[in-house]
Amino acid sequence: QVQLVESGGGLVQAGGSLRLSCAASGRTFEIYSMGWFRQAPGKEREFVAFTTWSGSDLYYADSVKGRFTISMDNAKSTVYLQMNSLIPEDTAVYYCAAGRIATMYVDSYDWWGQGTQVTVSS
Repeated sequence: QVQLVESGGGLVQAGGSLRLSCAASGRTFEIYSMGWFRQAPGKEREFVAFTTWSGSDLYYADSVKGRFTISMDNAKSTVYLQMNSLIPEDTAVYYCAAGRIATMYVDSYDWWGQGTQVTVSS
């Protein structure tokens, strides 16, 4: 099993920044990629970004490209999501996920964190 623990959410004004962290533990050798997803009230969970465990391949949703940066610290088994120039539309619960393949599809991830709330006020 793999356990994922997220931290770093909160309330920020539009134009501000937040950094989310997700620490993986357990059978981390099974992880090939780690991703971030988000879910706003009344909406489906959507892809934000993923990185391979090695950090060699990164991919972003168009809605966050140029504003968000995903990075991997292998020594700490931790993935980060640096979010800059936040807008109210970024308000959602953000979930960390880990999987055996690198993909933007939510159903392809095997393990999930508990989620952390990000609220951007206008």
